[in-house]
Amino acid sequence: MTPIEGKVAIVTGAGRGLGLAMTRGLVAAGARVAMAELDEDVVRAAAREFGDSVIAVSGDVSNPNDAGRIVGETVGAFGDPDALVNNAGLGPQRFRSTDRSDVSMVWEIELADWLLYLDANVTGHFVMTKAVMPGMLARNRGRIVNVTTSFETMIAYTNGAYGPSKAAAEALATMIAGGVAGTGVTCNVLIPGGPADTRMISAAGKYANRAGLIQPEVMVPPLLYLLSDDSAGINDRRIRAAVWDTKRTVEENLDAASAPIAWPQLGGQAIQPDG
Repeated sequence: MTPIEGKVAIVTGAGRGLGLAMTRGLVAAGARVAMAELDEDVVRAAAREFGDSVIAVSGDVSNPNDAGRIVGETVGAFGDPDALVNNAGLGPQRFRSTDRSDVSMVWEIELADWLLYLDANVTGHFVMTKAVMPGMLARNRGRIVNVTTSFETMIAYTNGAYGPSKAAAEALATMIAGGVAGTGVTCNVLIPGGPADTRMISAAGKYANRAGLIQPEVMVPPLLYLLSDDSAGINDRRIRAAVWDTKRTVEENLDAASAPIAWPQLGGQAIQPDG
């Protein structure tokens, strides 16, 4: 693990699941964290574990006013944020049970649900990035880490609005990464690498044995690297946390666990005017 003593991070969706696990890892490594969460009771209860190393901020990350307040409270408590972890989101459980016996086809879901998922899983990333990016660019340093999901999950027809919203988040991440290249700011994607032991995965059927799921703590070692000064040259990469092995070197882990964001190898097929 790479120490990040004294760095300031905003983690969205920090009250439980992956966000809470990442917060624990950041605090243990010496960082100070603004824990952002829509549910005020949940985030305040979670924050009690960490004492003065964190602040709890409730708000809707897809709302520009709330996003500005989250950043403002972070600056007031700890100083300028060095990192933003865009983790808040909604899972596919709204559209089907674990055994998929009651799947709603994508054309059957309500428009309100479609818009809700776009807000939670894409617009939140966009709005929070807009809130921190001017300061990061002015300081010539910063780390954005966005949590998306696997390609198979994005395109599974049983996942309602969840899959398309995560695919959009993946595209957004590579656009951010391209825009910040060479500025001292980076943008990368971090995913568990498979079904994780969070409330997004119902404890039923094949997921009843939670020990078989990826544990949220796997997110911590690659996150600490991505937020460290050592990762200055790493941009526009997606890392599968479950493949990251602390017994290997960073270089070995990057070879084994990372790939370009948004699968650019699938591109290059458009017919251009110059032939």
